[in-house]
Amino acid sequence: MFPSFNQTAGGSRHEIQSWELGSPTVLLSDTVGPLQGLMNKLNAIIDEVPPDPGPRRFGNVSFRTWYETVEARLPNLLEQHLPATVLSYNRKTPIGPEAELQSYLLGALGSSQRLDYGTGHELSFLAFLGCIWKMGGFDTSSSGNEERGIVLGIIEPYLQLVRRLIKTYTLEPAGSHGVWGLDDHSFLPYLFGSAQYGPAILDRDETPIEGSLLNAPDPADVTKTATVARERGKNMYFAAIGFIYDVKKGPFWEHSPMLYDISGIRAGWAKINKGMIKMYVAEVLSKFPVVQHFYFGSLFSWEKDLDAVQEPMTVHTASQPVQPKPAAFAPNSTASHQSRTK
Repeated sequence: MFPSFNQTAGGSRHEIQSWELGSPTVLLSDTVGPLQGLMNKLNAIIDEVPPDPGPRRFGNVSFRTWYETVEARLPNLLEQHLPATVLSYNRKTPIGPEAELQSYLLGALGSSQRLDYGTGHELSFLAFLGCIWKMGGFDTSSSGNEERGIVLGIIEPYLQLVRRLIKTYTLEPAGSHGVWGLDDHSFLPYLFGSAQYGPAILDRDETPIEGSLLNAPDPADVTKTATVARERGKNMYFAAIGFIYDVKKGPFWEHSPMLYDISGIRAGWAKINKGMIKMYVAEVLSKFPVVQHFYFGSLFSWEKDLDAVQEPMTVHTASQPVQPKPAAFAPNSTASHQSRTK
């Protein structure tokens, strides 16, 4: 999602191409376009299920009706919007690809039982797209084009769907750190949106770790409502910030202190992007409360990587209280005998 240089015939770097929301330069492939249509159809079902007008303390119970409606229609919807290569994907398992795809997509729409939504549901949507990728559904022949189409053509419409669900059915945050979390519901828009404002690169370049796109807004502008209103239609980071302003009141530093702290980084949007990647690994992918709800199957199986390097703890993780370990007794010790005979 980093901006790119358009090279001239001689190989020199020329004008910069950035990737804004709704940009006509982002081409949608034969897979991305129909999946965008799927997000639009899920969004349209909200119009069929208005929120319950009765008094409530937490989420609106009509969300369960919306969820059940989607669940009933999902097999036909997937058949209409998935490429033939995915629907005919053959593997030696008793479960067809549609079953796993349905599970991940339903898991990405929030919990109809708890009436909440959080980063675990967002992760399930990544798994849905990952399954399609692993089954050869996306075009990988051109470097970067399909990936940008997935982010702007599928993930952003999905986030818009989720925001409408949250506002329509007042879904609660799922597993939030409260005021000390990055965001009550989402993480991905900050990761991709910070990359949109990063410095321009060539395909062969390493991902930059500092700097910003020329004329990109200052990270501190998240506290300026006029800048947020201007940028939220072009950038995923500011679209997420704009949603926070839609649902929360009061000073930004008070209801979103972590995002406020991040806005003070002076090394540019690339530095913020690097930090977001590390935080996503630590606060989402490495969190048991998130992973415990993740479904594993044949496409994403539960396997231990013996060569995996443990990620360093973030400041938030390191500050968590340590649970004391129970005292260990020798099998024949007096203390052990006393504890068994009480």
